[in-house]
Amino acid sequence: MAEILAMAMFVAVCGVLMLGYPVAFALSGTALGFALLGAGLEAFDLRLMGGLASRFFGVMINEVLVAVPLFVFMGVMLERSRVAEQLLETMGLLFGRLRGGLGLSVIAVGMLMAASTGIVGATVVTMGLLSLPTMLKSGYDPKLACGTICASGTLGQIIPPSIVLVLLGDILQGAYNQAQLALGNFAPEPVSVIDLFAGAFLPGMMLVVLYMGWQVLMAIVRPETCPPIRLAPGEVMDLPARVVKVLMPPAFLIIAVLGSILGGVATPTESAAVGAVGAMVLAALRRRLDLAILSQVMRATVQISSMVFVILLGASVFSLVFRGFGGDEMVEAALRSLPGGAFSAMFVVMAVMFVMGFFLDFVEIIFVVVPIVGPILLKMEIDPVWFGVMIGVNLQTSFLTPPFGFALFYLRGVAPPEVRTLDIYRGIAPFVAIQLFALVILAAFPELAVWLPRALFG
Repeated sequence: MAEILAMAMFVAVCGVLMLGYPVAFALSGTALGFALLGAGLEAFDLRLMGGLASRFFGVMINEVLVAVPLFVFMGVMLERSRVAEQLLETMGLLFGRLRGGLGLSVIAVGMLMAASTGIVGATVVTMGLLSLPTMLKSGYDPKLACGTICASGTLGQIIPPSIVLVLLGDILQGAYNQAQLALGNFAPEPVSVIDLFAGAFLPGMMLVVLYMGWQVLMAIVRPETCPPIRLAPGEVMDLPARVVKVLMPPAFLIIAVLGSILGGVATPTESAAVGAVGAMVLAALRRRLDLAILSQVMRATVQISSMVFVILLGASVFSLVFRGFGGDEMVEAALRSLPGGAFSAMFVVMAVMFVMGFFLDFVEIIFVVVPIVGPILLKMEIDPVWFGVMIGVNLQTSFLTPPFGFALFYLRGVAPPEVRTLDIYRGIAPFVAIQLFALVILAAFPELAVWLPRALFG
């Protein structure tokens, strides 16, 4: 009976989430309802709920999670200071004279914004407002233009410093310790967010190269879909000085934040604080910092951070009840019974996450699925950094896959009327295929994820 209730609870919470109910309350409310039902059927011990206090307190005192509001503040402040606008305009002038150059500019700006903000919504909306009309006016195919903007905007999911990696790193650390204790290792090597940042760097750059490769291929095979633009002589002459002026401040901020993390100089929380202060300095230099803007940024930071942490607390209730029903033991038995061992188990988990990404947000998948399957897979001697990076690349597709891909909604909200929703859906299809191809490469060559952490931190 307990196992049936565990599976019914998982299906029920997915259904409630797809109906559009708030995530945190859907997770905790469904779990509490099934806990009471299980207690009535004598399949659940309500005394287990006493462990919620320690779980909530553990979230409150977790220093790593302090990086979340700081990185959110940095990203929102940079978005308000119009760094992306200047980057897009300058990159467009730099590459626009090439066939496919505007697409390459969008991807390059997406990479820079990912390494400085990590907020997908702001990046997609900004690039949709600024670059999509220019690309359409220059004769770009709407499908290619929309797909490029959506995919480039989601790079903030995998390129550090990413909020996804911060949350994943915290969950994986607990899952890895739990797995090692079950294997009899009572002094395991810690897995930190820094390891995950280092592991995700090369795969993130690989995705950038693959996106640019697709843009170049389209420029060669179907040149009519991405024609060049013509610049006035004065714009060409002023370009070198403009490139230096626009690129240097965000590049310095990226080096200060990411370099301090990868160099072992600062923890993610400390570097996030540096990034937040640096974002305010950049805004002040651009004369985009006053009390009104600071109030807007702080309000947006509180809203986004509150959403993340309330979901985390709701997910704690869900995972506790799921384990109380013995659901984790049932999932472990199912994964271990698969032919092919760890490879098959990993393939099934990645496939389930990919399918869930069609209907659920990445935060929901992280907090619901990873605490359940993480300890099970890590007991099969899967490298935790490689596992985390695989999840990060996989969850990036959740922003692009219809019907609930958030990047599609963001772009639809700012796209001109002549751009059809079907154009957006068809435009992202090649980029979803590219991300799946990147997953295959990462699965075949795990060194892409584990080499840099080992080289930097031994």
